[in-house]
Amino acid sequence: MAQVALIGASGDAGSRILAELSHRGHQVTAIARHTDKIATLPGVTPKQGDANDQQALGALLKGHDAVISAVPFSASDVKKLVGAVRDSGVARYLVVGGAGSLEVAPGEKVIDQPDFPEAYKPEASAGGEFLDFLRGVNDLEWTFLSPSAEFVPGERTGVFRLGQDELLTHGAGSSISFEDYAVALVDELEKPRHMNQRFTVGY
Repeated sequence: MAQVALIGASGDAGSRILAELSHRGHQVTAIARHTDKIATLPGVTPKQGDANDQQALGALLKGHDAVISAVPFSASDVKKLVGAVRDSGVARYLVVGGAGSLEVAPGEKVIDQPDFPEAYKPEASAGGEFLDFLRGVNDLEWTFLSPSAEFVPGERTGVFRLGQDELLTHGAGSSISFEDYAVALVDELEKPRHMNQRFTVGY
């Protein structure tokens, strides 16, 4: 059982990660701007927090075994988030990544494909910059988990594939449910296999 701080605990991915952590018996400090949106679950302590307030966030993160960040990249600052983790003294840092920086062929990223939706570009671009920043961080044990192209509500099946930097695809496209993504992330928390690197999950 780990003491985990989850930033962005009320979002689409964050709420599923929170449920998975609680289901497995971890103690979770669930951080969100609005605590009333955080699910009431066993082992969960809601805390109000802002991902852009480095000093206050760092204080909230202290004393945990790991920090999980599930906040939109376009609404946060990687320097402040990583700074807060460093300030807290917590070494283990897991990040809910994006699919835009994955490759469809060597050197060809998802975000650069002609059919990539314009509306998603700011978030995908910020996610790529976040990963680039993390790759220069060597004083934290970080992991960046990218979902498949379609990251959507679904079922918790526990059946999925893992990859490294290439977009995982199947007959009907490229997808992973929030629920199965959460399984893969908490698996990584419990048994680290991708320390200081990015990996991806999909069907």
